[in-house]
Amino acid sequence: MKADASNPEAGAGDLMTIDDLDVTGRRVLVRLDLNVPLDGSSIADDGKIRACLPTLRALIDRGAAVVACSHLGRPAGAPDPRYTLAPVASRLALLLDRPVGFAADIVGSSARPAVAALGPADVVLLENLRFEPGETSKDDVVRGKFADQLASLADAYAGDGFGSVHRKHASVYDVPAKVPAYVGRPEAGHDP
Repeated sequence: MKADASNPEAGAGDLMTIDDLDVTGRRVLVRLDLNVPLDGSSIADDGKIRACLPTLRALIDRGAAVVACSHLGRPAGAPDPRYTLAPVASRLALLLDRPVGFAADIVGSSARPAVAALGPADVVLLENLRFEPGETSKDDVVRGKFADQLASLADAYAGDGFGSVHRKHASVYDVPAKVPAYVGRPEAGHDP
């Protein structure tokens, strides 16, 4: 049974998926699980990157402007070059066979223009969410302020970071309450 966003009595089992979302020309913030093992600055195993391809391809194929975000490692709320997502952006571009922009921050002077420049079917990956202390803050106000900034980058949210959904982090807990939220991973037919 497909969920109906206009039906306030829809049950918890009636999750809205990205297949329920008209994404054409819309900016969709996609929370991915790109926490891949690194060997220095090289990706040792790209399995998690490959796992998100069905969701990304479904959004790209339907004309969404994709704002991808994830964490990598545990950088303790500050930038740490050991945990940059730059190598992940490169691998993602290779696997998608298309350019993937990379913003050197999450909600600042690199991310905002990169997101503003997105056209239909374009993709940008934001820097490691955990470089922002608000992402993992236990203080609801601090986390909420960061979530407001992150949510302002998008018209809708798609959750595909299934390895992180149990955490009370801004990108998986607070942002979905601020913009229309959907579950990623479309049904069969979009396999990598």
